[in-house]
Amino acid sequence: MARTGRQLSASEIKKALVQQIERYEEELRAEEIGEVLEVSDGVARIWGLGSAMSNEMLEIESSETGETVVALALNLEEDNIGAVVLGDFLVLKEGDPVRRTGQVLSVPVGPELLGRVVDPLGVPLDGKGPIETTRRMKVERKAPGIVCRLPVKEPLQTGLKAIDSMTPIGRGQRELIIGDRRTGKTAIAIDTIVNQRGGDVICVYVGIGQRASTIALIVDRLEQEGAMEHTIVVAANASDPATLQYIAPYCGCAMAEYFVYKEGRHTACIYDDLSKQAQAYRQLSLVLRRPPGREAYPGDIFYLHARLLERAVKVTEDQELLKGHPEIEKTGGSLTALPLVETQAGDVTAYIPTNVISITDGQIYLESDLFYAGVRPAMNVGISVSRVGGSAQLKAMRQVAGRLRLDLAQYRELEAFAQFAAELDTATQRQLARGERMVEVLKQGQYQPLGVEQQVMIIFAGVRGYLDDLEVEDIRAWEADFHAFMRANHPDIGRDIREQKELTREIEDRLKKAIEEFKQYFSAGRRARAGAAPGRAVAGAESEAATVAD
Repeated sequence: MARTGRQLSASEIKKALVQQIERYEEELRAEEIGEVLEVSDGVARIWGLGSAMSNEMLEIESSETGETVVALALNLEEDNIGAVVLGDFLVLKEGDPVRRTGQVLSVPVGPELLGRVVDPLGVPLDGKGPIETTRRMKVERKAPGIVCRLPVKEPLQTGLKAIDSMTPIGRGQRELIIGDRRTGKTAIAIDTIVNQRGGDVICVYVGIGQRASTIALIVDRLEQEGAMEHTIVVAANASDPATLQYIAPYCGCAMAEYFVYKEGRHTACIYDDLSKQAQAYRQLSLVLRRPPGREAYPGDIFYLHARLLERAVKVTEDQELLKGHPEIEKTGGSLTALPLVETQAGDVTAYIPTNVISITDGQIYLESDLFYAGVRPAMNVGISVSRVGGSAQLKAMRQVAGRLRLDLAQYRELEAFAQFAAELDTATQRQLARGERMVEVLKQGQYQPLGVEQQVMIIFAGVRGYLDDLEVEDIRAWEADFHAFMRANHPDIGRDIREQKELTREIEDRLKKAIEEFKQYFSAGRRARAGAAPGRAVAGAESEAATVAD
């Protein structure tokens, strides 16, 4: 019989068989399946997954509802795994099957999240539809090393005179905001977000253990101020499981790190607040049977916050130094951390406050007595500090506010002493009068951030004595009208301060003349109003601007 084709050789047959066998082995996959031993308070004990990794995502299938719930492996014990359930643990029960995913916990990231409200896992909560992003980043990430970092020198303007002048915050810094309940901690954070409008800073606000209504009010206010365009809100509400409150700061940090490492942009992360995260972690640790320590917190409570706040960074601009760090694609970005911690009765020596104080680069301490006395922000200048100092401050601000902290601290001491003194010498009286007026100058309403040039001009007027002849109750009206006057008649002075970033002799001379000119207008306007309508309150900024223009 004639052959219709070429006969295969033995080697070709062998090669074809080997390829088929290899392909067949690829299709085979051994799957490790465990089962739930018990579920309680958001923690599942799992048996049968001997190869699971720490922080690996596990999938638990509910035998009742059929839905799949994600859990995070934390305790890797000899005969079982302690995993925290990142969802509704009430649908799980003993015997439910558990599968490994082979992946550590990650969250969706990208510019698509801007303007959205999400839970820690990236699920939208604002009713605006799904978030279309395919990028994900690991929640737990090793902080960049020394070689990858630059010193903190570039300011992050909060728009608050008291903070930008005395405790400046730099891009890449970790600045703690600490104080009792309802002393204005969140207000400072929200004002900082609002002040970034039109700038180059992306903000991530992480609400931990807050009421859902509080988060809704914050989001509504940010939308009114036009600040949601550059903001991501991550909400782990008080009604959410402790597991979500525990991982929320890490998830928010990962969302911010995308902009830093992949786009080279500047970001600011607000963690509101870490004392509630510590309480959630304590709850999980006790259920996981980890041994309790001081105040029933686990032994690694310091590491809980240290590994989070160490991720704040100012990335170097030298591409050569980043060769061993493929995750950092762009240079020059920064992540600024603004953690909030709540104290009880002003006790900054408690466990969690002292932990976070030792991790951060400074703290803004808010005092209840000052808050109730009407000083807003209620910052105690005596123990509030920024360890980055003037290097994170414009030269113009350093020039005008160099002695401001010391003068205010001395004023507080003199004020306490003067209550018991019958007579005071002239120098002491003058110092008290100046301090009283500077305290009034540094008061600022919420959602009213000021540009750095406006802050420089009003602080210059205060420290140089131009307000000494004014009554204290007239200071706020004087300031509002002064800003309106400078915008209308001398916009070049503010522009030059903003562009040159220092107060040159020539700018200083022009500013002095403008202040003296305005004082004449203000005095004349007060006399005219007093004659026309005695006892009438001083007009607002816009009406005074009209008077000045006339």
